[in-house]
Amino acid sequence: MTTPHARPVPPAADPTFTPPSLGRRFGALIIDWVLCLLVSNFFADPVRDSWAPVLVLVLEYGFFLGLFAQTPGMYITRIRCVAWADGGRIGLLRALLRGLLLALVVPALLMDGHRRGLHDRLTGSVVTAV
Repeated sequence: MTTPHARPVPPAADPTFTPPSLGRRFGALIIDWVLCLLVSNFFADPVRDSWAPVLVLVLEYGFFLGLFAQTPGMYITRIRCVAWADGGRIGLLRALLRGLLLALVVPALLMDGHRRGLHDRLTGSVVTAV
């Protein structure tokens, strides 16, 4: 006899929600940044054209977070980015906006008690452990 699987509690409704460490988040960002440097090398010189890896980062976040809730760096560090309200994927547009805000750096530094940066709050997302 099979039992129905209980749906996970969305982070916004989970009083026991504990965000992953800043070390894991920073590690994921470093991995993603190195990948962006490598990819941007195909169409620009990342040293001379500093916009190229930033553009790749925004697009990477839009694509991977929008469709899979994880960037390659997040996959390696075992974290993911989900919707704060329901725990589902945030979709392409919100993921692109989150990536753009992350590229501005400052919004990511303004965190609340759940380690949600301004970029997370504005896009209705949160980083969770897998």
